[in-house]
Amino acid sequence: RALVAAGFRHIDAVSFVSSKAVPQMADSEKVIEQLGPVEDIEIIGIVVNEKGAKRAIATGAVSTLGYPCSISETFLRRNQNQSLKQNQAVLKKIKQQADEAGLGMVVYISMAFGNPYGDPWSEDEVAQAAANIAGLGIHSISIADTVGAATPDLIRRVLQAVIRNCAEREVGVHMHSTRVEAAAKVFAAYDAGCRRFDSAIGGLGGCPFAQDDLVGNIPTEDVLDALKERGVTLSLGERLLNVMAMNTAISDEFSAGW
Repeated sequence: RALVAAGFRHIDAVSFVSSKAVPQMADSEKVIEQLGPVEDIEIIGIVVNEKGAKRAIATGAVSTLGYPCSISETFLRRNQNQSLKQNQAVLKKIKQQADEAGLGMVVYISMAFGNPYGDPWSEDEVAQAAANIAGLGIHSISIADTVGAATPDLIRRVLQAVIRNCAEREVGVHMHSTRVEAAAKVFAAYDAGCRRFDSAIGGLGGCPFAQDDLVGNIPTEDVLDALKERGVTLSLGERLLNVMAMNTAISDEFSAGW
């Protein structure tokens, strides 16, 4: 509710995944219920299978289904217990569910800048994967640096390649980064033509299935500061400070004793 009040219009709010694998997300329906009705806000719910998509649709409040893809089979098996072929087959089924329910979709290409497993990777493979996703009629594609290992130059090159292949689609970026490198990565993505940035207040978050040494999501406040240097300003002001204060309090509460 605070994010909505602050002026954010696209919110990755919940994940409809296995409560055994990610117990923190077991009560996503309750989160959506307590959020209450919101107007003109994109509420994104992450799903990894048809069951999750059905749960998200049943809330009546999720407007966009988010689905993780990858060209790294090792990551897919660890994250979703899927092979590359299974991942694509499930995507097509979820796209059909989304269409029938009148929902949008955003598809994430995880490990898009390389992977720590030794799985095959190239810029061309990422660009082709994005083109295949676009070919299914999916409008939004988010290129993810899941482990925060990409350099600014690599971010620029990969995004340029993807945007060339998906000229009529919204190409975004989902980056993990240390705060030292955050601005340079945002500059690289913006200069490549990216206009959709996933971020997290305070930089909290990470993928529990990626590797042992997690790098948090890129902080929203760092993204805003970097965009301001590129002449992009968003009128969030004091409302953003309120959200950041809440985030700090929540972080302090749940990290106590760690």
